[in-house]
Amino acid sequence: MKVWDLPTRLFHWSIVLLVGFSWWSAETGQMDWHYKSGLTALILLVFRILWGFVGGSTARFAQFLKSPMAAAAYLRRPKDAPKQGGHNPLGGYSVIAMLLALIVQVGTGLFAVDIDGIESGPLSYLVDFDQGRVAAEVHHLAFTVVQILVVLHLVAIAYYRLRGRRLIVPMITGRDRQLTSGAEVLTGGGALRAVIVLAIALGLGWWVSLGAPLGGS
Repeated sequence: MKVWDLPTRLFHWSIVLLVGFSWWSAETGQMDWHYKSGLTALILLVFRILWGFVGGSTARFAQFLKSPMAAAAYLRRPKDAPKQGGHNPLGGYSVIAMLLALIVQVGTGLFAVDIDGIESGPLSYLVDFDQGRVAAEVHHLAFTVVQILVVLHLVAIAYYRLRGRRLIVPMITGRDRQLTSGAEVLTGGGALRAVIVLAIALGLGWWVSLGAPLGGS
C-alpha cells in the first residue's frame, strides 16, 4: 500500500544529506558551500511547509498533527493494534519539532555574522553587527537541537524496528507492506501542485540569495 508520495520522500532524504553536508562544510571552513547548502535547505523547507497544506494526504499537517490527548492514547495502544500509514501522533510532533528547529537554524543563518565580520548571511546587512552575532549564536544552538532531535529520531526508528515495525523502507519506496487491510490509502498531491510549490520555493530562495531586495535604489 502506498503511504508516502515522491515529493515527501525526496524532501526527507535531501534534508538528511543537507544537514550532514552543512555540518561538514562549516567544520572544514568551506563557507561558500555552507552558504549554498543553507540556501538549498531554505528552498526545501519552504517547499515542505507549503506541501504540508496541499501535498499528499500523509504529508499534510492536518493529517498527522493531533492533540496531546490523541498522542497519549496512542501510547496506550496494544502492540497488536492495527497499523496505519503516515505519521502516528507522536511522530507528527517529532516532525513539527524538527521542522521548527531547522527553520530557526536556517533563518538565523541568513542574518548571522562571524566574529570578524567577514563571513555573513545574505540578509546580514539588514541587522547591525551585534544582532548578527546573536543570530550566529542562535544558529549554532539550533544545530545542537537538530542533533538531539536526529538522535531521538534514530532511537525511535530502532525502537519500532525491535517491535517489528519497519519505517525506513517505506520512506524509500513509498510503500508499506506491513499495513493492515482497511488502512487509509494515500491520496497524492499531484505533479502540477508539486511543480507550482517547487517554483515558489525556488523563487523565494533566489530572492533571498540576492539579499531580498524590495525594489527602489
